[in-house]
Amino acid sequence: MVYAIVKSGGRQEKVAVGDIMVMDRQGAKVGETIELPALMLVDGDNIIVDKAKLAATKVTAEVVRDDEKGPKIHILRYKNKTGYRKRQGHRQKLTRVKITGIK
Repeated sequence: MVYAIVKSGGRQEKVAVGDIMVMDRQGAKVGETIELPALMLVDGDNIIVDKAKLAATKVTAEVVRDDEKGPKIHILRYKNKTGYRKRQGHRQKLTRVKITGIK
């Protein structure tokens, strides 16, 4: 089985062909192809971690959905005895991609 460890948005993900991955928002539209940098490639017993060899490796993905949002995160700042409270919320914008090839 061939799989790769790719970097996306400061995180590392294990991907194989056909996997669907959720990552931070990319500037691509639905149906476009993007390329992800590989950090490690595993092909059966052969493991490649050399940067020179990985430079030739291409992990391609097709954008399935580009307007997704993550779960709501509630942020509350509070200071004791001063009456200071601040509420804030955040939803991370995400892109869903399908891995189409590891070459």
